[in-house]
Amino acid sequence: MPVILLNFIVIFKGNPATEKPYLFSAIVLGPVAVYRKRDFSDTETRDMGKLQAGIIPVTPFEQNCTILFDQDTKEGVVVDPGGDVDVILQVVAENGITLKEIWLTHGHLDHAGGAEELRAKLSLPVIGPHEDDRPLLDRIEVQAEKYGIAGLQNVVPDKWLKDGDRVSFGDHVFEVYHCPGHAPGHVIYYNRDQQFAHVGDVLFAGSVGRTDLPGGNHEQLMASIRDKLLPLGDDVGFICGHGPGGRLGDERRNNPYLQGI
Repeated sequence: MPVILLNFIVIFKGNPATEKPYLFSAIVLGPVAVYRKRDFSDTETRDMGKLQAGIIPVTPFEQNCTILFDQDTKEGVVVDPGGDVDVILQVVAENGITLKEIWLTHGHLDHAGGAEELRAKLSLPVIGPHEDDRPLLDRIEVQAEKYGIAGLQNVVPDKWLKDGDRVSFGDHVFEVYHCPGHAPGHVIYYNRDQQFAHVGDVLFAGSVGRTDLPGGNHEQLMASIRDKLLPLGDDVGFICGHGPGGRLGDERRNNPYLQGI
């Protein structure tokens, strides 16, 4: 029986002034996530629950900046606005979404580089990650210069998060899990009602986060996946920081990097 996970509303690629946005929906059919892309003018309306998600690839790394929002109230949060803030603002405005907070999973430039600019433009609080990522957030501009990316800024969150915290918007409550390894202060956000998690760069479809960057630790990463992510349950669907998401059960069974942990 088909199980609908979430509706991924809008993706922009390239210059939004000259290219059309696309509808991007993800429907989980048993163990298989089927992704469909189509012209935004051919939009369909589906009842996928009140919690909705839109993905906007940002920066040259095409990081999955994610808008989580309530279908009815159109209030929500932005997770990991790594850059391309004008694009984020355009997508939010054209979809009638009111952002309440900025949530960060970790301090790498492609995830946090646009947070300061977005905070300044919308007067939104920046929430997370864990304070162990302070050194990364203090060096975003240095990271950006290394990669030749202009316009990214250092950021100091309004609130650091720790394991066991909860964050929310409207009726949607997310549990916070500190999952170091890819970055020392990496956190994930888990909505128990929808069995949905935003896992940042801890886990990918068919892969795991890299640990060769400053502060990375492979043993910590695998422990975070083993002790924090996988116990959430095989039916939990996830969005990750790059590429398509999936289900934890599929990754536990099929991800070559998770065998034997």
